[in-house]
Amino acid sequence: MGLISTFLGFSGFGIGVSAGLVIGYYLFIYFQPTDVKDPIIRPLVERDSETLQSLLPEIPLWVDWLNKFIEYMWPYLDKAICKTAKDIAKPIIAEQIPKYKIDSVEFETLTLGSLPPTFQGMKVYVTDEKELIMEPSLKWAGNPNVAVVARAFGLKATVQVVELQVFAAPRITLKPLVPSFPCFAKICVSLMEKPHVDFGLKLFGADLMSIPGLYRFVQEQIKDQVANMYLWPRNLEVQILDPSKALKKPVGILHVKVLRATKLKKKDFLGASDPYVKIKLTESKLPSKKTSVKHKNLNPEWNEEFNMVVKDPESQAVEFQVYDWEQVGKHDKMGMNVVPLKDLVPNEAKVLTLDLLKNMDPNDVQNEKIRGQIVVELLYKPFKEEDLPTFEDAGAVQKAPEGTPAGGGVLVVRVHEAQDVEGKHHTNPYVRVLFKGEEKKTKHVKKNRDPRWDEEFMFHLEEPPMNDKLHVEVASASSRIGLLHPKESLGYIDISLADVVHNRRINEKYHLIDSRNGKIQIELQWRTAS
Repeated sequence: MGLISTFLGFSGFGIGVSAGLVIGYYLFIYFQPTDVKDPIIRPLVERDSETLQSLLPEIPLWVDWLNKFIEYMWPYLDKAICKTAKDIAKPIIAEQIPKYKIDSVEFETLTLGSLPPTFQGMKVYVTDEKELIMEPSLKWAGNPNVAVVARAFGLKATVQVVELQVFAAPRITLKPLVPSFPCFAKICVSLMEKPHVDFGLKLFGADLMSIPGLYRFVQEQIKDQVANMYLWPRNLEVQILDPSKALKKPVGILHVKVLRATKLKKKDFLGASDPYVKIKLTESKLPSKKTSVKHKNLNPEWNEEFNMVVKDPESQAVEFQVYDWEQVGKHDKMGMNVVPLKDLVPNEAKVLTLDLLKNMDPNDVQNEKIRGQIVVELLYKPFKEEDLPTFEDAGAVQKAPEGTPAGGGVLVVRVHEAQDVEGKHHTNPYVRVLFKGEEKKTKHVKKNRDPRWDEEFMFHLEEPPMNDKLHVEVASASSRIGLLHPKESLGYIDISLADVVHNRRINEKYHLIDSRNGKIQIELQWRTAS
C-alpha cells in the first residue's frame, strides 16, 4: 500500500501542475482586465519643483548656480547690454533713416527691466582651436522698457516695447583663449535657430499688437531680420581685449652669459662646495637653464651662454640662483639675485656683478650676510618690426593658386594624428581620404596605436562643397605576405564640409566610428582666389 500511495501522490502532483499551467496560460492570453486605466501624461513644465527633483535627482546644481549668478549681476549686465545695443543700433539706424525720409530715430528709454533671463541647460563643445564654444538654452520673460522716438516732418512719434518674451538657442564662442584676464579676447554670439519673440508694442499709448494680422506680421519680420543678422554662421562680435597684447607674442631674445662666481661660502662640512647656476625668466613657463657643475670650487668659472625668449621686457626679469650640488639629497641654495629687463639697454651688452642674497625681500636682515658674488653678461635684442608675428597672420588661410575658377577654390585636408587606434590582427595605420571619387593615402606607420602623419592633400573644385562630405578612414595593412587578414579598417568618419566653407578653416579631433576609443585630428581649409 505504501508503494501505491507514493506512486499516486507523485502522479497527482504532476497532473495538477500541468493542468494549472495550461489553465493559467489560457486565462492570461484570453482574458484581459477591465479596470486598467491609461496613465496620465503631463509635460514637465506643469510639474512643481518637488516632483521634478524626485523624477530627476541627477540634475546638476550648476544650472541653479548660474541663474543665481545672473540674477545678482543683472543690474550691471542690464547697463552693459543696453550700451552695447545702442552702439550696434546707431550705425544701422543712421544708414536706414534716409531711405524713409525720417529726420531722426533715438532711444528715449532703454532698460531690460528687473527680471533676468534663465538658462535651462547648456552644451559645451571642445575643439583643438584656442576657443570655448557653448550653446545654452535661454528663456527670458522680462519687463523691459524700450521707448524709441522717431521725428519726421515736424512730428514726433514714440514707440514703446513692453512685456518681452524670448526663447532662443544661441551659440556663444569665447576666442581666442589668452593668458590674460578674463582669458578670452572676443565673444562671438550667433543663433542656431530662429528665436521665438513675443512682445507688446505701444504707439501713443495704444496697443498696436491688438490690430488683427499685425501681431503675426511684426513677429515674423523680427524673426527674419534677427536671423539675417545673427543666424549661424553669421555672428555678433564683441571685442574684449586687444588680441595682440593679450597673447603676448615674443618680442625679443635675451642672451645670457654666466661668466664666473667669486668668494662663495663653503656649504659642505668636509671640503669645498660644488656650485652650479640656474637661470630662469619670470612670467615664463619654460624650464630653467642650468650651467655645468664645478666640483670643489668656491671661485668657479663657467663662460656658458644661453638664449631666452622675451615676451614683455617691461615686466619680466631674469633670475639667477646658485646651488651647491649634492650627490644624495637636496641641493643647498647658496644665494640668488634678479635683474629686471627694463634696466637693460636694447642691443647693448652689459656686464653685471651681483651680490648673492638669501631672497629678494629688502627688509630681510639675513640679506646683509656675505654669500659671494656672481658675474654675468646680458644682451637684450628686440625683434625688428617686420619680424614681429601678428595676430591676424596666426590663423590666416592662404589664397588659392592663380587660375582657380572665380566661384571655386581648393579644399585642403591636413591629416595630423590619430590616438588609440587598434586592429584585431595588426596595427600599421594609414589614412584614406576619399572625396568625389578621388582617393588620397598617407604613409604607413608600423606598429603604432598613436600614429602621427602631418600630411596634406588638396582637392581643386569649381564650386564650394556646401552639400558634400569628406570620408576619412583609418586602415591597417599587414607587412607580412600571405596573411589571412592583409587589410582591416580601424575606424572612419564622414565630415560635412559646410562648416569649413563658412569658417574657412577648422581643426578638430573626431571620434572614429567602429572604433572603441579611436580619435583622429583633421584640419580642413577652404582656399579661394579672393
